[in-house]
Amino acid sequence: MFNIFPIKNGLANVEGFYCDGVNAGLKTNSDDGDVAFIRSEIPCDVSAVFTTNTFQAAPIKHYQKYPKDFQTNFILINAKNANALTGQRGIKDIDTILTKLNDYIPLTNPIMSSTGVIGYPLPIEQISSAFEKFDFNAKNSYKTARAIMTTDSFEKELAYKVELEDGKSFHIAAICKGAGMINPAMATMLCFIITDANIPKEDMDILLTKSVEKSFNTISVDGDTSTNDSVFLLSNKKSKHYDKEAFAQALDMLTHQLSMMILKDGEGANKVVAFCVKGAKTQEDAQKASKALSNSLLVKTALFGEDPNWGRIASTIGASNITCNEEDLVIKYDDLIIYSKEFPVLDKDREEKACAIMKNESFKITCDLGVGSENYTSYGCDLSYEYVKINADYRT
Repeated sequence: MFNIFPIKNGLANVEGFYCDGVNAGLKTNSDDGDVAFIRSEIPCDVSAVFTTNTFQAAPIKHYQKYPKDFQTNFILINAKNANALTGQRGIKDIDTILTKLNDYIPLTNPIMSSTGVIGYPLPIEQISSAFEKFDFNAKNSYKTARAIMTTDSFEKELAYKVELEDGKSFHIAAICKGAGMINPAMATMLCFIITDANIPKEDMDILLTKSVEKSFNTISVDGDTSTNDSVFLLSNKKSKHYDKEAFAQALDMLTHQLSMMILKDGEGANKVVAFCVKGAKTQEDAQKASKALSNSLLVKTALFGEDPNWGRIASTIGASNITCNEEDLVIKYDDLIIYSKEFPVLDKDREEKACAIMKNESFKITCDLGVGSENYTSYGCDLSYEYVKINADYRT
């Protein structure tokens, strides 16, 4: 038995970790920082899951240069510049910046992570100017979470205390950023998870991959997979306590809640919708159809217009080229049937009820294919005018 409690102040709760965020001038006309760090007072194990985009950004390539199962004591993060598609120069620029940082604090295999505009070299001097401003002994989770934001409208941070049956405990906490260019295929979102649990490295690798697959890999804002998508898990084992089942549950809670925050903050989004495809012939079919629905622009615009146009749902499922039959298909909004063989026409009463459901900030669309027993749920949001405005002016 164990208990998991949400606690305030995010990263600050984890023993032996420090964090801060400052403004180095990359973000203009903003009180928020743009360069941040997460530091462990001792070298810690690290696991990571990265984007499957072929054009992986320089920070990911730099990370991959380290030997297997290396330890680190520092992550440096910058906003406004992705350092992606910058070639070997992008990797060398990271080395230059981290060498400068080492003059301020001793580093062990430091990691750099970046987010922002693709295709521009890092502003080395600007980023390096943050080092004099950092309080390396700070525990300011809020400022760190704000500093890594790009088009995010709010900071995303969570923390849990896990109490074991014998009264011993450990902590797990995270910050993340993401609002647009969201269709994680991991394994522009970044997530940094830290824990003082005494978790074996092997468990870190396995549990992180499983948790990401069930959370970040199920969401879509716009169907685009970033060059920089990264999820890190760091453990310094300072609490000396661990329980695999308890840790796995806490990690899953953390990643699921953060992924829902990303969807809620989807650029211009007003609604978060679960797309459950059940009764599929195979798991692959269920996943393929579900993700097709969460990525469909026509479905997203219908959600924004609060239009219960089930034809867009059915058409998207059919276009996904899975095994399905229109006579077996049943579509529900929450518990309301809006299409089936028995109800092929959406009458006035059910349309009014469907419209009422669609006015909610969140609801569930269930599509029962009726040809098997497999199911999969992905999550998406609506597509509004604001999304176009934000991304039309992204570089400015």
